[in-house]
Amino acid sequence: MSAMSDCSDMTSYLSRCHSCRVESGCFMVYDRPNYMGNQYFMRRGEYADYMSMMGMRDCIRSCRMIPMHRGSYRMRIYERENFGGQMYELMDDCDNIMDRYRMSDCMSCNVMDGHWLMYEQPHYRGRMMYLRPGEYRSFRDMGYSGMRWMSMRRIMDSCY
Repeated sequence: MSAMSDCSDMTSYLSRCHSCRVESGCFMVYDRPNYMGNQYFMRRGEYADYMSMMGMRDCIRSCRMIPMHRGSYRMRIYERENFGGQMYELMDDCDNIMDRYRMSDCMSCNVMDGHWLMYEQPHYRGRMMYLRPGEYRSFRDMGYSGMRWMSMRRIMDSCY
């Protein structure tokens, strides 16, 4: 199957998908339809045994193309849901919000510019979430209950 844009349900094309090749650009792939479940960032390259490499328990069920962004990056992160509590504005990568801001949790954010990846552990490790420009009032309501987001990274043109 060839995906050149978003695909919310790959099961209509494939019953199983455990490997893939990204020929250009960057994609997020998901282990559930409709861009739900665990997310994985993929740039140009071959992913021959995707399940074991990424620790993915299921097949690739949906994918989203990440558009190229040229320009500034800006995101506000908030300690509480609905933009409450401490707020910090990021314009570059942050490998640990606890060390940099003394912030123990991030429960909502507003992405003003650019595309970002958030990670559940410091130093860009653990499960991740793709964020494009928009308001994210509650990560819990988005299905990330019990997760803490501890580092953030810009998706730069270098992946194209």
